[in-house]
Amino acid sequence: MTSTPRTIAGTDVGPVGFGWMNLSQSYGPLPSREDAAKLLLHALDAGVAHFDTATIYGATANETLLGETLAGRRDEFFLASKGGMSSQDGRRVIDGRPETLRAHVDASLARLRTEKIDLYYLHRWDRTVPIEESVGALGELVREGKIGAVGLSEIGAETLRRAHAEHPVAALQSEYSPWTRNPELGTLQACRELGVAFVAFSPVGRGAFGGVLRDPAALPDWDLRQSMPRFDAEHWPANLALLDRFGDLAREAGCSPAQLAIAWVLSRGEHVIALPGTRSADHLDEDFAAGSLELPAHVLAGVDELVNERTVSGPRYSPAAQADVDTEEFAS
Repeated sequence: MTSTPRTIAGTDVGPVGFGWMNLSQSYGPLPSREDAAKLLLHALDAGVAHFDTATIYGATANETLLGETLAGRRDEFFLASKGGMSSQDGRRVIDGRPETLRAHVDASLARLRTEKIDLYYLHRWDRTVPIEESVGALGELVREGKIGAVGLSEIGAETLRRAHAEHPVAALQSEYSPWTRNPELGTLQACRELGVAFVAFSPVGRGAFGGVLRDPAALPDWDLRQSMPRFDAEHWPANLALLDRFGDLAREAGCSPAQLAIAWVLSRGEHVIALPGTRSADHLDEDFAAGSLELPAHVLAGVDELVNERTVSGPRYSPAAQADVDTEEFAS
């Protein structure tokens, strides 16, 4: 089950990749540049073959870090980045116009110190631009050899089908974990039907399933989770009780809570790839090892029964953040 090879656009990337975002933003405390570089090298040496970054991460600093650290070993990993969303004067700007995407790709190539990005995602759909125009522009960049394949991020099934009709989509990236089940409303099935890899970011529930976080109120004010309802004072107590029971399941299964969450994600289909992020070498090794776990059906069923859209308290995003994504939502 979880040991099945996982591919994007015909390239074997393995079941577990490494998302780089929290090396440069969103989750505190941030590592020093030196420690972040050491972690990237450790990941490569440990066998991680799929690295994921984006234009907006650290306001381009994340891509620069990757380029400066790993340019000399570029042939050892599958590289994914994203554009169409950037940081301008401290504001997040979504812009899917063809000329913007071309400029983002060219700038990413320079920062990443590479001639080709293996997979390039439209980070968010700019609803002022037809999805066909944005994907068509990325398709031109594939034909020019600047990117290897087209991806989409936080897109629903209907939009995916429209985009795929314009140009083949190799991967769709969206949040998926035991407590974020939205892809089950259509996206997972659409990806399976179209032959699109589903890349699950935050498979450890933004750290909730890591077994360490007890008091989100103690996180830095700028930590992304401070704006997420599931971590606030209203919803967190109920969710913490749920997570403690999840920890019991993991102990019974002989693995860590993070490994159980990742293995559960991978069990949802052979086209599913997990993309956890971490600042810790130990946690990276733990997450990567989850790709070879073979958990009994009754353990996976126990996760389904315990953690789902009915038992989790609070939505995943605030209304403002939800407005920026195209994913399906459960009826309230």
